[in-house]
Amino acid sequence: MKRQSGFTLVEIAIVLVIIGLLLGGVLKGQELINQAKIKNIANDLNGITAAVYSYQDRFKRFPGDDSGAAARWTSPLAVSGNGDAVVGATGNTTILNCATDITENCQFWHHLRLAGFVGGDTAAGATGAGKLNPQNAAGGVLHVQQGALGLSGLVVCTSNLLGKIAGAIDAQFDDGNAITGTVRGTAVAAGLATSPPPANYIDDGSTVYTVCKQI
Repeated sequence: MKRQSGFTLVEIAIVLVIIGLLLGGVLKGQELINQAKIKNIANDLNGITAAVYSYQDRFKRFPGDDSGAAARWTSPLAVSGNGDAVVGATGNTTILNCATDITENCQFWHHLRLAGFVGGDTAAGATGAGKLNPQNAAGGVLHVQQGALGLSGLVVCTSNLLGKIAGAIDAQFDDGNAITGTVRGTAVAAGLATSPPPANYIDDGSTVYTVCKQI
């Protein structure tokens, strides 16, 4: 009678242990990646807030709204704001694409770059790279506007954040609740209207959020 070959219990146990170690390593690696993204995005929000304060301290105006920008920077030429102490329109419903938009919300980035408070190309013009939205570590962009999600004044928003990352960012600066506090978040489809967000963050691995922080 021919003997049948197969795996012993010891061999199966060893394979299961190896699989467990591999899965544990993958999950740990993913957690480290998420933590790095959270740290990077938090640094972005802190950095933009500091840049705005520094710009105000030096020029006594908001970047983007600065009515003296064109006279101050002639090569490359800056586009001045209207000097009304408001950066762009109140409560934009979508994140502006600064590759094509020339509003104060986009000139904001050009002014900060020309002043040396934000890194990047300072090329001028309606489609100049100097006013492009900076990217974040999650593949989204940074955006500024006047009032959003029930927050008043100038706010900085960062997009394309999964629920886990969005909630962690909110908790790091505020109360961890998308609906309340000085940091709020909304699903991208909901836009950035002036009304408070309708629901808290959901960590389902697919829903992405835009988180806004009051400056």
